[in-house]
Amino acid sequence: MLQSLLPVLIALLVGVAIWFAWQAEKKRRAEFGAWAAEHGWRYHFRRDKHKVRQYGFLDRLQQGHSRVASHRLEGEWQGMPAEAFQLKYVTGSGKNQQTHWWTVALVRIGTPFPELTIAPENVLSRFGQALGFDDIDFESIEFSNAYAVRSRDKKFAYDFCNTAMMEYLLAHRGTTLELEHDVLALLASKRLKADDLRPMLGHLAAIRERIPAYVFQD
Repeated sequence: MLQSLLPVLIALLVGVAIWFAWQAEKKRRAEFGAWAAEHGWRYHFRRDKHKVRQYGFLDRLQQGHSRVASHRLEGEWQGMPAEAFQLKYVTGSGKNQQTHWWTVALVRIGTPFPELTIAPENVLSRFGQALGFDDIDFESIEFSNAYAVRSRDKKFAYDFCNTAMMEYLLAHRGTTLELEHDVLALLASKRLKADDLRPMLGHLAAIRERIPAYVFQD
């Protein structure tokens, strides 16, 4: 008797899980929509591969396959064009397939710059250094131990990571940042939530304030 009911119970559980997931998705859409309306932004919930191609020069948007953006928000933050979206990509295949979710928030700062990446130092980045991959070191040993900084233009990296910037990033450990062209992007390994938008955009604005004025004039 129990064996005959098992497929029905499994189908029922799957249906309940799908219903709860859909209700959670509806709630997220409503929260994003409310945030966008409050701040004069535009919100699009549908999946979009064009957004991934548009910002494909960012390292994180080159990872894995089946890359797609969703929950896209566009507007202005402290006088800068700004965007945020959720990124989904897949690594591996078959039984080894894994789905990854990232939050991307970015501002356009008006001046194109060389590529620069700043990410928390970890086992993989230290292993890369041992193999000869370039990681720029700074006078601050604490900063160099906390972050892996990479750029083909070391002078620009030193200019960007000035004392004020290093102090700020040390106070906000875990920051993953990319700068290329005129796009300053902040990335976090999680699904996007409406509550993330203000802190991440504020974080970007604070970083922008600490970029020295003279690099915009070079």
